[in-house]
Amino acid sequence: MPLESRQLSGGYGDRPIVDGVNLTLETGEWLSLVGANGSGKSTLLRLMSRILQPQGGTVFLSGRDIHTLSPTALARRLALLPQQQVLPPGLTVYQLVSLGRSPHQPWWQWELDAEGRHQVERALDWAELGHYRDRAVTELSGGERQRAFLALALAQDPQVLLLDEPTTFLDIHYQLQLLELLKRLNRQQGLSIITVLHDINLAARYSDRLALLRQGHLWAVGPVPQVLTPDLLRQVFEVDVALVQTPVGLQICPLAATSSPNPTLVPAPT
Repeated sequence: MPLESRQLSGGYGDRPIVDGVNLTLETGEWLSLVGANGSGKSTLLRLMSRILQPQGGTVFLSGRDIHTLSPTALARRLALLPQQQVLPPGLTVYQLVSLGRSPHQPWWQWELDAEGRHQVERALDWAELGHYRDRAVTELSGGERQRAFLALALAQDPQVLLLDEPTTFLDIHYQLQLLELLKRLNRQQGLSIITVLHDINLAARYSDRLALLRQGHLWAVGPVPQVLTPDLLRQVFEVDVALVQTPVGLQICPLAATSSPNPTLVPAPT
């Protein structure tokens, strides 16, 4: 398994947000974290990517404790696309994507080697940004900019890609364009993916499995038909839903908000 957490707990300061999460990402699968606001989705992703130090438990990357890996070794295997990216001023698209090769080159080597150039060109091609290579990143639209940062992550040539709300601030056209690109990489390149997605229907449409989080606990995890049930969605999101079979698979239609679920409920075994 490329990525696994065991009894993972953590948060900010002394306040735990995520508590005792056991979760595995299978090779070549797309797993999405879904849950209500404040359920711990982004915190869990940050813990699994080593941005946050855990308060308990362990994360394993290809069987090794992620905290025993050097930053360079980690960046060669795992890439993260955060919700908010820092935009370096004055960079072209090509220069931005080239930054993804930093973990694969000695610190004193500024110019890309042949393999680095190949990976950058491939990432630009995957993200359909080849014709924007010389354009300033600041001149791109929101969807194009998101694809540019995705290309940067892909240039790392990672085994695992983590994305925190990659469709935020994108209209439906760019949302579908980005998710279709990820699906192609997942299917054709065997890239293992974890996404935090706010839209349950998009998560159900594109993911192999869903992990439902409630109040920092892993409430349920499994294939979409197994966990996309009215009862579980009522517990996790406090809404009544109808399930609808569509040309793109099982989707939900929200019907009404409900009262808070019974606080004595416990997460499903994982």
